[in-house]
Amino acid sequence: MQIENRKSSTENPVSVALLTGGGDRPYVLGLAPGLLSQGALLDLIGSDDLDSPEFHGKRELNFLNLRGSQEPSAGLLEKVLRVVLYYVRLICYAATSKPRVFHILWNNKIQIFDRTLLMLYYKLLGKKIVFTAHNVNVGVRDSKDSFLNRLTLRIQYRLCDHLFVHTEKMKRELIEGFGVQATQVTIIPFGINSSIPNTRLTPVEARQRLGIREGEKVILFFGNITPYKGLEYLVTAFRQHLARFDEYRLIIAGVPKNCEKYWTEIRDEIRDDVQRGRILLRAEFIPDDETEVYFKAADVLILPYRHIYQSGVLFTGQNFGLPALVADVGSLKDDIVEGKTGSVFRPEDPADLARAIEKYFTSDLFANLDSRRPEIHAYAAERHSWDVVSEMTMRVYAGLLRRSSAKAQSERDPSALSF
Repeated sequence: MQIENRKSSTENPVSVALLTGGGDRPYVLGLAPGLLSQGALLDLIGSDDLDSPEFHGKRELNFLNLRGSQEPSAGLLEKVLRVVLYYVRLICYAATSKPRVFHILWNNKIQIFDRTLLMLYYKLLGKKIVFTAHNVNVGVRDSKDSFLNRLTLRIQYRLCDHLFVHTEKMKRELIEGFGVQATQVTIIPFGINSSIPNTRLTPVEARQRLGIREGEKVILFFGNITPYKGLEYLVTAFRQHLARFDEYRLIIAGVPKNCEKYWTEIRDEIRDDVQRGRILLRAEFIPDDETEVYFKAADVLILPYRHIYQSGVLFTGQNFGLPALVADVGSLKDDIVEGKTGSVFRPEDPADLARAIEKYFTSDLFANLDSRRPEIHAYAAERHSWDVVSEMTMRVYAGLLRRSSAKAQSERDPSALSF
């Protein structure tokens, strides 16, 4: 990824440590180059999973692979040792690092430690802490909320100098649920996943690759399979309410995550439809270089979620010009223009979802899908550009450092701020 037109002509460029938790490659691949283009100097704390040619050979970026391997098949002892070693490396790095801004994109494995003692350690070192709260309280989403979870979240949020969220609803939750000051929260767009290749592959070619016949109406569920995403409601809508239509085809593409009982029940329910070819199932991780096949082969993306703040899958679909039908949860509907980029249906309601699907396939949006795809792509590109995200992020960094310098100056010379 070429970094051009850098704004690093400032005498004192902003120096930042991006703490990734070792994952979320799409977000890091979007944000880091954007910050470099704004003139930042970056220490990128990553892992083998995040290591990429884009992060090497740049004077302004120092990639530090403190995490190493995150291979899930490793034995328990090896996993424990590598987590401990990572924390030792991270603590040593923080003590000697030059960046004054620590931007935490994700916490690490031991959430309670990260939210409390590690945050206090950063504060004692004089770091300005910025945190991107992709999920304000994931415990609610996963039905695992507790007093300890909320207490440690409150501690972390109150120790942060600034917080980023992706929606107005998330900001309100931080203010009302965790006592955060409104001035400490900035809403930034969720940047589009720019790590997924978008080649010259056409929808016709994509459908041929997946064995989809001409005239079939293709419905897509894409991404990790987990209870909060409500796949069971889509399966019920498809099997019970749309069964009379032979032309419908459902694609389920994604890996089940920590939900063996939940997934077993769904898999058993759809077994006959998979064998008959009505459901195309690929229950595994989909590599970036294969992702476009599914989004280009589909006629519509379905997000039947039970709980969500915002979804990167939605923006990936829009990046490929694919309309989406979304459940009315979280802030999903805020990124849907009814009849232009998709529509909204009632959550946890298979009958209403089925009606939304039938309505879509009789709409002008579907009838003119080939010409509407570029419009949907342009809509997403304008609203979720990494240029916008990085520019807003840099303004927050600069403001924190400016206020910190002014405070230090006033402590040295109280008369400097008198009028």
